[in-house]
Amino acid sequence: MLRIHFTSDDLARISLADAADPLWETVLSRFRLHEPHVGPAFRPWVRRIRTSPALAARMRPGARVLAALAPLGSYFPDFLTPLAGRCEVEAGLDAIMSTPRRRLRDELCRLARHSPVPGWARPLADGDPVALSRLGEALRSYHEAAVAPHRDLIGSGVDADRARRAHALLNGGIDGLFATMHPAMRWQAPLLDVDYCVDQELHLAGRGLRLIPSFFCQGTPVSLADPGLPPVLVYSLDQDLRWSHLGAGEPGALDELLGRTRAAVLREIDAGATTTRLARRLRISAASASRHTKVLRDAGLIASHRAGPAVLHTVTSLGRRLRENQPGPR
Repeated sequence: MLRIHFTSDDLARISLADAADPLWETVLSRFRLHEPHVGPAFRPWVRRIRTSPALAARMRPGARVLAALAPLGSYFPDFLTPLAGRCEVEAGLDAIMSTPRRRLRDELCRLARHSPVPGWARPLADGDPVALSRLGEALRSYHEAAVAPHRDLIGSGVDADRARRAHALLNGGIDGLFATMHPAMRWQAPLLDVDYCVDQELHLAGRGLRLIPSFFCQGTPVSLADPGLPPVLVYSLDQDLRWSHLGAGEPGALDELLGRTRAAVLREIDAGATTTRLARRLRISAASASRHTKVLRDAGLIASHRAGPAVLHTVTSLGRRLRENQPGPR
């Protein structure tokens, strides 16, 4: 749990980022790429990368760096996501390559307490200019291949999110703003409880808080490890903002997005269907139908409710919008 303590000055200094932070997106995209079970909203992105040898080659140095410096776990160095990168990737990369030696050493030593640090990273801890330049180039290539081609999609989602949060703030104040971020965040003035991978206290002490929406963040929000840095909280876009521009209206896009069988399950549910009925109608096993409905439920496309001995599945408004934007099978 992350507990963020606000003063009255902090409440006046809450800000909503007007764009995704390119270096946060770069780091977080690496987590999505290597998850054992890729969420449906990210599947076209992962498929594009895995089926393009040229993209994979451009990403490889940066992916290797991120695998070592930002491993799956409770910590990665703050110098990878500098404040200077909030507007453009080049400014952020310049800030990374200019990180003071002491900070590099301190953060890499902290990383070593959580995860093995490879030998090639040792020159980074010494502030070696050549090593830092190679790091910057590797991250630049990764970003250009993995994140930059999706700039419009990410930007559309962030713009919609900003409008949604701003509307809540204007109509409901701070209470209304944080209510839109439930259940990942729970506001009880003057404390914001945030679902987090470790227990941590953050006293804003009049510095305010910058809220940064992220396409590639999923589930648990992310903050900086060092409480002395300018406070930020990176949070996940709502599911519908990720889905809304994915293949809308393109023949076969729903099958491509979800997989043919899973798309058929979503279409078949319609006003409601049990797992047994889905299995019978689609001629798949009950176990397979159960797996497909779990993925659709986790993606926010269906809801499931116990109805006596059976489980009844219904399409959510998000699932209905996605399904109605797609032509039926041909």
